[in-house]
Amino acid sequence: MTERDLIYDFVENLYNYWRSLHRVLICDRTLDEMDRRPYRTFAETVERLMHVVRSTYRDIQENITGSHPRVYRQVSAGVEIGAIALPAPIPYPNGDYTALKNISIIRQIMIYPPMIFNSPSNKRKGMFERVNFNPVRGLHLDPEEWVCYPAKVGDLVVMIYFSMRFFELGFSLCNLFELAESDQITQQPDAIYLFGVPEIPGLMEGQSQTIFYDDEENHMLVAAVPCRDEFGYFGYLKKMVLTLHNIIVMKRGRLPYHGAYFHIRMRSGKESNVLIVGDTGAGKSETLEALRQIAGDEVEELIPIADDMGSLQIDSSGKVAGFGTEIGAFVRLDDLQSGYAWGQIDRTIIMNPDQTNARVVIPITTYDEVMRGYPVDVFLYANNYEVVDQDYPIIRRFENAQDALEVFRSGAVMSKGTTNTKGLVHSYFANIFGPPQYQDLHEELAVRYFDQLFKQNVFVGELRTQLGVPGKEQEGPLMAAKALLKLIS
Repeated sequence: MTERDLIYDFVENLYNYWRSLHRVLICDRTLDEMDRRPYRTFAETVERLMHVVRSTYRDIQENITGSHPRVYRQVSAGVEIGAIALPAPIPYPNGDYTALKNISIIRQIMIYPPMIFNSPSNKRKGMFERVNFNPVRGLHLDPEEWVCYPAKVGDLVVMIYFSMRFFELGFSLCNLFELAESDQITQQPDAIYLFGVPEIPGLMEGQSQTIFYDDEENHMLVAAVPCRDEFGYFGYLKKMVLTLHNIIVMKRGRLPYHGAYFHIRMRSGKESNVLIVGDTGAGKSETLEALRQIAGDEVEELIPIADDMGSLQIDSSGKVAGFGTEIGAFVRLDDLQSGYAWGQIDRTIIMNPDQTNARVVIPITTYDEVMRGYPVDVFLYANNYEVVDQDYPIIRRFENAQDALEVFRSGAVMSKGTTNTKGLVHSYFANIFGPPQYQDLHEELAVRYFDQLFKQNVFVGELRTQLGVPGKEQEGPLMAAKALLKLIS
């Protein structure tokens, strides 16, 4: 090998090493008003850096070889994520919240998808526990090491502060929750979430590390998760935020749900709004994706409203309307290879692609659709563990609210291994994210809402997806989709 070949290989390997790193650039100069012209800011920083790195690499390699390449590959050679983050005068109560005063708030984000990275963990375990002390009290956070993603979660604003140690997870929120408007971040938020704190003052030995506090005096919820690799999983970000959402909406008289909600319009002109409730791995998204595949010419439009969480509200006419929380989906690839149909592959953020429970975060709908408030026509519980036969049909309708409540309360599901549970498990209303922590409040709401659903003659039933039955992982959701299409046609 000649010296020229060695130099060429050195430059090539250096360039590849640079591109193997996770790279982020945060523009935080307060005097430049960068958020007024964000694209110009990104063009002068993020885009320029990318061109400088790429052109420098190409110039050096051409000087070494003395020739021009015939194929140019425009890979992302600068940073993967660019953000404009500036301080904002958030009117937090005096005292406990001083640690948050100087942390910059993200105003705009530029990403170069598809992005691929491995997080320290690929599973979530346990519940989020309510504590009787404020986890932000006594904290000391370095503003250079923290940023805040102000998320619109349904009609709520949750300030999600995350450590730069987990910046890939934090910035992935842009594919899941709409970024709050400028006027919204200058008001007191509905909730605060600290992801990756160095320690939680007041936490006792043996106590849960994933906690939240109900600051009733200041009408806010405050949550915190420590900076440990075991919590370095996107599920801890998403599910804690949705826990906070569910608790707040219950306090406001709305019933949270854990499920997939969508609006479907047939070619015949008939429209239906279908809500499928169930725990993780129950087959909600899989059935919906199968429905998209088989719909063909029969379906004019299928609009996702919620992929995971949302809430129900009784409107002035007595109808039960459903709302979502997210503009994106955190989709499992193990069973849902066709999940890319929910959006474009070039918009995805891919996590742990070489591991079990590989996931993508992908935008699937708009905030306007999430908040439109479609009245519920079909309300189903996703049963993934019972085999369909003559005695157990794919869809069965409950005769009364009491029978329906019994099944929904049981929350049975065959675990698919995306958390630390295995086998047939039960959780209150298939939703450990808020209802069990405020069960008395939730139970009162559930009885009222189910009674109203039956008064409005909404189809309330059970959908057997068979996703947890060995050998039925693909066929089960397909059969469920066909039965559902027949029901709403």
